[in-house]
Parts: sequence; structure tokens; C-alpha cells
Amino acid sequence: MRMLVGGRWKDKPQRMAIRNPFDNSLVDEVPAGDAEDVEEALTTAVRGAEVMRKLPAYERYQKLHRAAQLMEERLEDFARTISLEEGKILAESRFEASRAANTIMTSAEEAKRLFGEVVPLDAAPGGAGKLGFTLRVPCGVVVAITPFNFPLNLVCHKVGPALAAGNAVILKPANDTPLSGLKLAELLLEVGFPPEAIQCITGTGEAVGEPLCKDRRVRKITFTGSQRVGEHICRIAGLKKVTMELGSNAPLIIMDDADLDKVVKATVATGYANAGQVCISAQRILADRKVYGQFLEALKPAVESITTGNQLDERTRMGPLIRERDAIRVDEWIKEAVSEGARLVTGGQRQGALYAPTVVAEVKPRMRISREELFGPAVAVTRVENIDEAIALANDSRYGLSAAIFTQNIDRAMKFAREVHSGNLHINWGPVWRADLMPYGGLKDSGTGREGPRYAIEEMTETKMVVVH
Repeated sequence: MRMLVGGRWKDKPQRMAIRNPFDNSLVDEVPAGDAEDVEEALTTAVRGAEVMRKLPAYERYQKLHRAAQLMEERLEDFARTISLEEGKILAESRFEASRAANTIMTSAEEAKRLFGEVVPLDAAPGGAGKLGFTLRVPCGVVVAITPFNFPLNLVCHKVGPALAAGNAVILKPANDTPLSGLKLAELLLEVGFPPEAIQCITGTGEAVGEPLCKDRRVRKITFTGSQRVGEHICRIAGLKKVTMELGSNAPLIIMDDADLDKVVKATVATGYANAGQVCISAQRILADRKVYGQFLEALKPAVESITTGNQLDERTRMGPLIRERDAIRVDEWIKEAVSEGARLVTGGQRQGALYAPTVVAEVKPRMRISREELFGPAVAVTRVENIDEAIALANDSRYGLSAAIFTQNIDRAMKFAREVHSGNLHINWGPVWRADLMPYGGLKDSGTGREGPRYAIEEMTETKMVVVH
């Protein structure tokens, strides 16, 4: 595929291969953008911001609404593209494509709700007789940098609100998974968005992402990815609005009154989806000592029943990791934990980019598999004495994106909600659950700002204060 820059589809002599993670076969190639392309994209986006600022909200709504309809009609094509480039199974890709259409539809609705407010200036000394009100206006140029693991829906969570708010957006998709974003850009042009309003530039972070983030013409950066890259962007961005959706090592607390059948179901669903390559994947399982053994006995066969293989085979329940080197890293971390005293309950085998669904028990909080973000198909199980120790361990992390607890005790549930330092809290399900309309974001090193179309639009607009004297 070609990239969309300057209102046209553009190719380059230098190209990047997009490969199927399962067998490394070539799926497609995309251009490797450079400084010249970045400058063209920015110059175009500045013009696009003026065009979009004048486009009525109802027209933005209509175009996004139509885009969502077309995404639903083309769901199977989008799903297959996601599976080919990212490696998740077709069932998960279909779900992502459906969610993405809903994200665009929700963005369309929010385009009609850019409200200001009347400010009661007569409540201030000297304010009598004055009228005050606010206006919400677009930021201008938005740069959206997206990760590989949800190559369509996380693109929609940035592009949809940016357009709904009346901005021009430059999308820089992940190097491994740019095809879904390019297809979305093509569709947005098809429904009538101005060619200056949406651009999709492919290339490396160094050649494309960094100069985009540094440029003063960009007013807003929205990024999803690693904490290391997020911090780097914040350092080079200067005085810009930024939203950072970063990493996590989400805890799942199991109390002694938990429904263990439901716990096992949730652990499998939220620990191994997309081969564990979900920023809120259940990673640290903190189980009360009274149910620790029972939980492991029940979890082992459930995890062993997860079939791995070709993500395009409908019988497969878990596909490969995005790259073989990531499977190698997961394997190294698990072997390291075992060498430090942890116990391998099941899994621990690698074949290329495929890694067997794995359970590691007797994990100590100091171990890397517990302290860092694994981003792979394994859970680390730790024994705890009580709710206080569980909450202390849940908070003993630089991350705070999502956390979960299983308990039938309302006091424990509310203590968890009040005391756990996380942006998303789930009671009686695992940490992987998101309605695309809800505010979504983290605390601590998991980022700043919130996504979800309504909340993203707030971050992609600015407030003007008007006073009539």
C-alpha cells in the first residue's frame, strides 16, 4: 500500500515489509517516509486545520456516521487485515473491527456536543452587567501515534475524536501494522473528508514520529505505546497538549470468597487474549492463601486447553506474538523467574513467534515478571495473606492503568476501589474490559489524559473565554 500525504497516495523507493507474524510471509509493503514527507504532511495539515475549523459540526457528524456504516459493511476485510498484520485470531479481529466502527459512530455523535458554558461574571466583584461565556474550539493539527496491538480500534480512538472536534490529523501507525490505518484513511476520504484533513504517513519513529512531535505547528499529540517512548515524546514535544496511554502490569486480586469458576474464566479471557499483548492484560495474579492452591489446580487445565497456531485458522484460540524476538524475550523472563525460585505450572515452550500459554506460580514481587510489563501470554501468581497485602502489592508498581478484584464482600470491593492506584478498576472480572465510550487512561507511569470519544474530544479542543462588557 501507499501512504497518504499531501492529499495524495504516495510511494517511495525505500519500503518497509509488513509480515505475517505466524510464518513471516510477506503481507504487503509500505513506503518508508522521511523528513521531506513530514514537512509536506505538516504543511498540508495546517491548511487542513483551517478547512476543518469551518466545516459545520453536522457535516462532520454525517461523514463519520457514514464511515462507521461502511466499516460495518467491510468488517470481514478489516478483520482479515488485522489478523494478517498483527497476528490475533480472526474472532478477536472481528471483534476489534466491530468495536472500531462503534468508536467512529460514537465520535460522530460527540461532534454534535461541543458545548461551551455561560460564566456568571456578576458573581465576581466588578462583574455586574457583564456577560461571560466560553467557546470550545479545535486544537488545529493533531498527531496520532498508534501501537501495533490494536491497529484499527486504537487508531479510531484518536482519528475519530480529532475529526469530530474539527481538527486536521496526521496518523503515524505502528511500523508492524500500518495497513489497517491506511485502509481507514482511504475510507475517510471516500466519505468526503477534505484530503487535507486526514493523512497517514508510514515510517520509523526516528524518521517520521520524532520530527512530527517536535514541530511547533502541531498543537496536540496523542500517543499509545511504551512508557519509554512516551517519556521521550514528552521531553521533545515542547509546549503542546499531550495524551499518553502507556504501559501496565495489571494486578488481579482473588479473595477467599471469590467464585473460582468465574475467576478462572476471567483469567483465561483477560490474561491470554491477543497472546497477552494488551496493555491491561492480567499479569500479576494476587491470590489469597486460602484459595491459592485451588485456583492453580483449576487454572492449569483451562490454560492448557487454549489451542495455539495460525491465527487465520478458525480453530485457533491464540495466535503468535507480533515478532519472534518478543517471544524470545517472554521466554527469557519466564526462565529467569524459574531460576529465581518461581514454579512453572504449565507452558513455557516457544516455537518461532508462538509461545505456549503459561502459568508461573510462587512468584515473588521483586521478580521481573512481576515488576515489568511482560506483554506476553503468561500470568504470574503470587500468594497473599489478606486484602491489605493484596492492595499493597497491587500498588507496588510504577504502573496504574487497570486492576481487578474478585470478592463477594462489598467492604473489600469498596476498599479496593478507594485504595488501589489505577485509572480503571474492575470488580468481579479481570482487568481487560473496556466500553469504548468510557473514560480510559492510567495513573502514575501509565500515562496522562483520557480516551473515549467524549473525553478525547475534550483533550483535542481548547477553551476560549468571551466577555461582553
